[in-house]
Amino acid sequence: MSITVVGASLAGLSTVRALRAEGYDGGIFVVGEERHLPYDRPPLSKDFLKGDIDADALALGDADEYDSLGVEWLLGERAVRLDPADRSLTLSGGRRLRTDGVVIATGASPRTLPGTDGLAGVHTLRTLDDARALRAELLDGLPRVVVIGAGFIGAEVASTAHRLGLHVTVVEALDVPLERQLGRTMGLVCASLHTDHGVRLLTGTGVAGLTGTERVTGVRLADGRELPADIVVVGVGVRPATDWLAGSGVPVDDGVVCDAGCATGIPGVVAVGDVARCPHPFTGRHARIEHWSNAGEQARTAARTLLTGVPAAAPVTAPYFWSDQYQVRIQLAGHVAPGAEPEIVDGDVDSRTFTAVYRRADIPVAVLSLNQPKLFNRLRRSLTPAVAAVAS
Repeated sequence: MSITVVGASLAGLSTVRALRAEGYDGGIFVVGEERHLPYDRPPLSKDFLKGDIDADALALGDADEYDSLGVEWLLGERAVRLDPADRSLTLSGGRRLRTDGVVIATGASPRTLPGTDGLAGVHTLRTLDDARALRAELLDGLPRVVVIGAGFIGAEVASTAHRLGLHVTVVEALDVPLERQLGRTMGLVCASLHTDHGVRLLTGTGVAGLTGTERVTGVRLADGRELPADIVVVGVGVRPATDWLAGSGVPVDDGVVCDAGCATGIPGVVAVGDVARCPHPFTGRHARIEHWSNAGEQARTAARTLLTGVPAAAPVTAPYFWSDQYQVRIQLAGHVAPGAEPEIVDGDVDSRTFTAVYRRADIPVAVLSLNQPKLFNRLRRSLTPAVAAVAS
């Protein structure tokens, strides 16, 4: 018996670990489009981008662990087709793998701006190679950086570029950055971290295009303004990597559609990580959750589902993520549903050190903290699943 994990990512490696922990002793193949063994992505926009750590510090495992896991790594290979009828995978190099189980862990790819292919100085940030290319230009001292998109990745890149002494402008199409994740009030608070540090933040305007022939020279905004730029970083979201599943019968709709046990409906095929669109037992939403912690939780669920053939019960834990910006650690747990209002329970907004609890019908459903990790960790354990909050 063999299982093939498509995606040499945190989610993919976590599933391998979970399979072995569940007692599976058969063969495991891991297919990875990148030539790198699994590495940690969060530092790519922070310590690695600043030049404080090297690639070795990103490794998620070591040689001894990989030997004990007994994995055959197929790196630099991309899955191009899945045929569930005979449980086979076709790889970009032409190899065909027959396998008894498939774990889809292909993650997501960054969205790009039309017409920017081949234009030097324009970057996205998703992979180690992306980060190396961007880091080389930031450390080269090119002074003017424009970040398009004030989501968490864009904000972290802006913070890092500012720490390197560069002139940074952030452009966001929404009137309030992070409003969808944090609500309007706290979105404004977190957005103010940019202006606190002299980073220019332009909101409520889109990007019409970029200027430059061989290398970018500026950003044209939808309102007619033009921003000079030596480096442009595009952080406008991602799209799940599902094109290779066309014709396979695996249901795809903004990701691989799964049940709560990560099962796809195709026997022997599960999905995990950023590519998996599952109902979440805490939020009550059927959605992709692009959080570091979610990858590990889903991996354990998917491993049990794959080995038993029966969808495993997913843990009812609050989604959690963090972001480091301008030497402030932002932590959020739970689900900021419509109608959930934040209340400051400790600290104060002006100091940028506080904790807020979001309540819906007086029930705590989410907690947000800036620079108060101990209180945050205590309060996150008291959160109530969104489904229970609505029912009450």
